[in-house]
Amino acid sequence: MIGSLRGTVIERSIDGTALVEVAGVGYIVHVTPRCLAELEPTSPAFLYVHHHIREDAQTIFGFLSLDEKWTFQTLIATHGVGPSLALAVLSTHSPSSLVDIVASGDVAALTLVPGVGKKTAERLLIELKNRLSLPSFSDRAVSGGSGATVSDVREALIGLGYSESEIREALRFVPGETDAATMLREALGLLGARRA
Repeated sequence: MIGSLRGTVIERSIDGTALVEVAGVGYIVHVTPRCLAELEPTSPAFLYVHHHIREDAQTIFGFLSLDEKWTFQTLIATHGVGPSLALAVLSTHSPSSLVDIVASGDVAALTLVPGVGKKTAERLLIELKNRLSLPSFSDRAVSGGSGATVSDVREALIGLGYSESEIREALRFVPGETDAATMLREALGLLGARRA
């Protein structure tokens, strides 16, 4: 089983796949539109991977973060959700948004996913409530920080125009046991240094 890929992006296609070359071998990886936008041709890439094996096919799904991969795997373990639908869910909602949607029972938000009607959305909300961890997977990655604090800092940084990948990378290096104001100040310091 393949767990991750580190290599060079050769090309990306409008069908939602990228060709990533690792040690001379090219892997076709299915990704979300957000992920595809970050995979610039000729640039280095690291992807967490779910290697989906069936009798008639092997498919690789790639993710920029572990929380996306865990969410994808949680979705495909849910009754009636295959890899295509799971990828469609993640293409519409980020893992943290999905956790909020499930926690609040927001049927309308789930019906925004192509192929998900009201009845399917209601069933998914019931099934996912027992499967998705609260707070979000991303918040667990910051040791000691409360989910609400990390979410507040993330929202503030998005409001300031930083991308999800920049924010994710910065929060990895910010101590989680501080308050939101301190976390925000330290994250801004890291982000400012990287952009300088």
